[in-house]
Amino acid sequence: MPTQWKTHLDRLMARGASYADVRYYPRHDSNMLVMMNGNLMAFQQSGQSGFGVRVLADGAWGFAASSDLNSISAVFDQALSNAKSAATRTARPVRLSDKELLSGQFTSPCVMDPTQVPLDEQVGFLTRMDGLMNQQGVVQRMGFIMSESKRIEYYDTEGGRTEKEIRELFPNLMVQGLDTDRQMQSRHYSPPRLGMTRGWEIMQTEHFDAQAARIVRELNETLSAPPCPRDVRSVILMPDIMFLQVHETIGHPLELDRILGYELSYAGGSFVRLSDFGSLRYGSEMLNVRADALLENSPGSFGFDDEGVKAQNNMLIKDGILVGAITSRQMVMEANEKLGREEFTGSGGTARASAFNRAPLERMTNISVDPGTDGSLEDIISKTEKGIVLSGDKSWSIGSNREQFHFANHYGYLVEDGQKKGVVRSCAYSGDTLPFYNSLSMVGDASTWEVQYVPNCGKGMPSQVMQLGHGVPVCRFDNVKVGE
Repeated sequence: MPTQWKTHLDRLMARGASYADVRYYPRHDSNMLVMMNGNLMAFQQSGQSGFGVRVLADGAWGFAASSDLNSISAVFDQALSNAKSAATRTARPVRLSDKELLSGQFTSPCVMDPTQVPLDEQVGFLTRMDGLMNQQGVVQRMGFIMSESKRIEYYDTEGGRTEKEIRELFPNLMVQGLDTDRQMQSRHYSPPRLGMTRGWEIMQTEHFDAQAARIVRELNETLSAPPCPRDVRSVILMPDIMFLQVHETIGHPLELDRILGYELSYAGGSFVRLSDFGSLRYGSEMLNVRADALLENSPGSFGFDDEGVKAQNNMLIKDGILVGAITSRQMVMEANEKLGREEFTGSGGTARASAFNRAPLERMTNISVDPGTDGSLEDIISKTEKGIVLSGDKSWSIGSNREQFHFANHYGYLVEDGQKKGVVRSCAYSGDTLPFYNSLSMVGDASTWEVQYVPNCGKGMPSQVMQLGHGVPVCRFDNVKVGE
């Protein structure tokens, strides 16, 4: 451990701290480009560095951070002072679960750091895509590139030491047009995992050329299509909407801090109760969901969390039964204490912070649905009497405890007697979370399974935006309300 950090960690322990850690970001670079209708509307390039210190003293947390390396001593002192002040107002002393002492490194798979790609090459890519999307029926088109590169060094008073090099790249294409009722319709493409890399090398023009042509074609199909009927049907969700369904109605309600009430004042709570683990039927027997931070090449895979806990692959829902949660060292101890038993054996390695000046909290890793045995999309359609295939995340509304939902979609087409029928526009579906997952009747095989990326998951006060992934197959749910 570098002397500058060890000296101050040891000093806090000598002054009464029971635990302390420090996260140092020597580098945290972010870029964003937005092109609309051929015009570069936004170009943001930022960089920061700094360190954040967490201290546990007298049963309470203290946190302080700074970008000034000349103020290290003062920041450590402030973190300890904050902990001691918080202890006078803490009703329940904080305790941490045991962890394996680790020293390790993690690097995102990447050849070309996307934040280091010359600006003219990035603008050239967006210009090419804009030209391809500038077609009849398209009244507005957008290309978007967001990239990030950061190094995180972590040290704690238990002997933990980890180093991470994280790189992320999130491109997006969108087209919009006016339908026959003069209402705006959209189609977009946010690529799923493309190979085993997070670098600029995924930006192969042949792939994106084809996707640009596809979303223009599907937009024009939607513009002249009739409205989605108000009906009760089997809903067949493609991965580019199934990921959001999982994110909002499985991922968020299974964050243990949310179950314990820590997000109520900001992002809401959860319908899940501590007593539900091991017994609640969350969905049909076909539903198997895991928090898999070991999945190769995804924003939800990071080697070690920001408490120095090794990344893990843990089941959340097994054969439809709730068996696990998204957990950190603090929350598992509090949950076990409230339950009066050891329901959680240790941290799930999910505590992450979005920057050096934010404290870690439970965040989704890769919350993924295991593929099933019901074949391809075509196989599922062939066995559907009355259904609708839905694609794209247009808008969403979720109950404050994630007990209900309403999702609108960019694209959909009807299924009748096992056959594809016409495209419909202004598609949407809604339901109550548990009855919806219990209506899961078909799960596509591995050929339908995609890793979808989420670049903008918000949580916490002050707000933190985190990146993660969802591996999801095509899924069919029966007796679902659909319509505009």
